[in-house]
Amino acid sequence: MASMVVNMPNPPGLLLLAYCAARLLRVASIATTTNIANGTRNWTRYRIDRFAADPLQHTQRRSQRSMVGYPRMMNWLTEHWAMAVALGAYTGVLFYNANVGRRSSSSMGHYYVGGRTMGGLAVGVSFFATFASTNSYIGNAGKGYEYGLPWMTMAVTLVLFTGLSWVAVAPRLRRFAAHWDALTLPDYLASRFDAQGRAMRMSAAVIIVVSSLLYLVAIFKGGGNLFQSFLDIPYETAVGLTLLIVVMYTSLGGFVSVVRTDVVQGLLMMVGSITIFYFVTKAAGGVGRVIELADRPQTQWLFSWNAGIPFVVLFGIVLSGSLKLLVDPRQVSRFYALRDEKSLRMGIRVALVGMTIIMCCLFPVGLYAHFLLPDVQDTDLIVPTLLTSGTVFPLWVADLLVVAIIAAAMSSMDSVLLVAASVLYKDLVEPVRPARNPITWTRFCVVAVAAVAALFALRPPGGIVEITTFSGSLYAACFFPAILFGLHWRRGSAGAVGASMLVGVLVLLGWLLLGGRALLHEVFPAMLASCLVYVVVARLTPPALESWPGES
Repeated sequence: MASMVVNMPNPPGLLLLAYCAARLLRVASIATTTNIANGTRNWTRYRIDRFAADPLQHTQRRSQRSMVGYPRMMNWLTEHWAMAVALGAYTGVLFYNANVGRRSSSSMGHYYVGGRTMGGLAVGVSFFATFASTNSYIGNAGKGYEYGLPWMTMAVTLVLFTGLSWVAVAPRLRRFAAHWDALTLPDYLASRFDAQGRAMRMSAAVIIVVSSLLYLVAIFKGGGNLFQSFLDIPYETAVGLTLLIVVMYTSLGGFVSVVRTDVVQGLLMMVGSITIFYFVTKAAGGVGRVIELADRPQTQWLFSWNAGIPFVVLFGIVLSGSLKLLVDPRQVSRFYALRDEKSLRMGIRVALVGMTIIMCCLFPVGLYAHFLLPDVQDTDLIVPTLLTSGTVFPLWVADLLVVAIIAAAMSSMDSVLLVAASVLYKDLVEPVRPARNPITWTRFCVVAVAAVAALFALRPPGGIVEITTFSGSLYAACFFPAILFGLHWRRGSAGAVGASMLVGVLVLLGWLLLGGRALLHEVFPAMLASCLVYVVVARLTPPALESWPGES
């Protein structure tokens, strides 16, 4: 009986999930309004009034609508059989992996980092699958429409920083995290810099939770746009559907479930990105036709360095997005799980190949869209519009691509959720009030973080690319010196880390509030200030380490 209780999902978490999903569906219902009499009346209120006026007639109408709705659903299934079959199989894989992960999560080490026994192939796929989310398929793929050819610098830089992350961060971070038995990034920083109090650990945890929420809002927005376009359902309902799926398998299975699922999702994403590039370039008239845009007076600007926005600002966006590969906890936590040096060498090869294929296939899509879509106002809608147009993709291909993009959303969402929930419990709750069952509490945190992000996604504060690049800037400003300098320069102290995080956040927000982005992207001054403060304070304080772990 005791083992049955341990294996049960977290009841408070499921209750919170059910409540939030009900609220999202309620918002979706309220959002649908119609004009009645001389003003706009809530449709739900209208239906109640109609029922009160004539219950029998209302019931008859409802029965007639149900009879009409069933054939409509069957017609949809007949038309989109490929999507229905693929979604069914994909969902089955998700929950199978969730069950495998649940059985493997016998301790916090297994639930948080897979017991540090993962192979390089799985971790390498998980690394690029976690990064290449709907931000790549929905946000970055369409942004070339607005930013032109210079936007391709983002794709190249992401591949370069993928290699840099596996060379400069992975080897030592894997070894040091195992030496100190660190499960989260704040956990590692507290051990590396010998933090005596809670201030540094909890400050880092707050930054991670806030940044994770911002990123999740963007991914929920991408998933909402996707389901809204392809399933013809309200945006709010689409967000609720995404919430239900991702929370169930992430909260149950932990890190093992996330990585196993990422392997499947990563393969789907690579095939999907190649397919999108092939059909879009074919519909546009061929790969080489993009050169024609340079000869057209109305599109010549796409090939200038300052196309769309000044290149110095664009490069700031590129840098803030790329630096996440070095310092984002959802990326570097993959290194905690690597089994040995052999796994590390395999992982870098897999990650580089996957990232190169996906980025080089998706980033040019916005340029080719100029031949297919005139006067686009929201570049986040370019890929969904092309998929639903019926002229670019065969219907069955579009249906399978929807599943691939859903996989992209889930692969990032589950990793960010697990990181945020792990940090929320391990570094904010446990230091104050340890729980008897930390895994159950972490599962509850998964549900809570996802629910809050989904509610904010109903009215997102910006576009997908804008939100994700800001979260990347926040990570770079706060953690770049602590991680990179801390791994390769023995000097450094808790005071240096705390001061660099504080200055980085203040400069980042101050630069934005003062409108400095028009001249220079905020990541440059924020990261520069953070690094300078770290070096100065580290020079003025005794080093936290006398020698590197494992060295005499």
